[in-house]
Amino acid sequence: IWYWPRLGIKSPHAVYALSFHTSAPCNKEDFYHILGVPRTATQKEIKKAYYQMAKKYHPDTNKDDPQAKEKFAQLAEAYEVLSDEGKRKQYDTYGSTGFDAGQGGGGQQYWTGQTSNIDPEELFRKIFGEFSGGRGFGDFNAIFDQPQEYFMELTFTQAAKGVNKEMSVNIEAACQRCDGRGHEPGTKVQHCHFCNGSGMETVNTGPFVMRSTCRHCGGKGTVMSNPCHSCRGRGQTKQKKTVMVPVPAGVEDGQTVRMPVGKKEIFITFRVQKSPVFRRDGADIHSDLFVSVAQAILGGTARTQGLYEILNLSIPAGVQTDHRIHLSGKGIARVSGYGFGDHYVHVKIKVPKTLTDRQKSLLMSYAEDETEVEGTVNGVTATTTGKKTIGQTFLLFSLTYPSL
Repeated sequence: IWYWPRLGIKSPHAVYALSFHTSAPCNKEDFYHILGVPRTATQKEIKKAYYQMAKKYHPDTNKDDPQAKEKFAQLAEAYEVLSDEGKRKQYDTYGSTGFDAGQGGGGQQYWTGQTSNIDPEELFRKIFGEFSGGRGFGDFNAIFDQPQEYFMELTFTQAAKGVNKEMSVNIEAACQRCDGRGHEPGTKVQHCHFCNGSGMETVNTGPFVMRSTCRHCGGKGTVMSNPCHSCRGRGQTKQKKTVMVPVPAGVEDGQTVRMPVGKKEIFITFRVQKSPVFRRDGADIHSDLFVSVAQAILGGTARTQGLYEILNLSIPAGVQTDHRIHLSGKGIARVSGYGFGDHYVHVKIKVPKTLTDRQKSLLMSYAEDETEVEGTVNGVTATTTGKKTIGQTFLLFSLTYPSL
């Protein structure tokens, strides 16, 4: 944060900057360009862009980059304007010249060509401080820790019905040696004398005074003379843990859920195997039921595998192939709603590839009586006196006298 020291000294440059006002375009970089968003960006997109850029250019993570601090301040200024609908509308109308002294809303004053009175650190704390869990700003990297992603293999039935399944994860957890304190057991942390425990240091740069995160304690206000040997003062170590994952009924292949593990969170993406029986369509399932020729013609009953039990189905006489039997509520639980999907059973007629002599003889007799045949039937020919079975006499004779 930049402010005038209480020394009673007036800088001629400061007086000029505050009194100068013009409608001419300034050379300040466009705020949208600074955040890398289009002018049509939503507030959510603007906040996300600032989040990502602030992580990239924060001075604490770019100590060797002299331009990082300036870029970080530019990001804060751009976000402070574009995140406020009133200021954004004014900026879209007048550009940077709309933020000359006395024109800023809400008591804020801006002037062209000079750094605004925004404190980048305070703005960052205000927006993302809730993620730090009360830690000092030296734990800046922890604020941006992205949840780890894991993959879990599931059978079709496990995904459809839901299951509690164990998996191993490697996750940052409180150091077991120091219990997360960061210093060796039996030792204590010391008050940071460099910043007097405030976590912020003051740097004089000529007529200006700048406050920034304490470089000695990293913004914590304390220092450790004896850091933990296991975690090296971080308070956390990478640990392998076995967790129980409550897989909700109805998850689909590629679906991702977020699950808390201790004080961290992980992403779990499910990979669901194909089923040899069922085909899935959202919450609905489809399966095939093969019936014999006799069942298809005469009707009857058939057993088939359902998702939750064995199903006994009634087959109507004269059923046609691909006839669909609808079983309401026998499908998969709707993971994002209420109730269950349906089960559709598709009837398939199973035609035998081989016949016994008796079956063939009976089928030939049936074929002679058929009247709705398009084309011909092998072994049956039409004559002027009606249909006649070729070789049927010899077939019956050989059945009567098999030794000849």
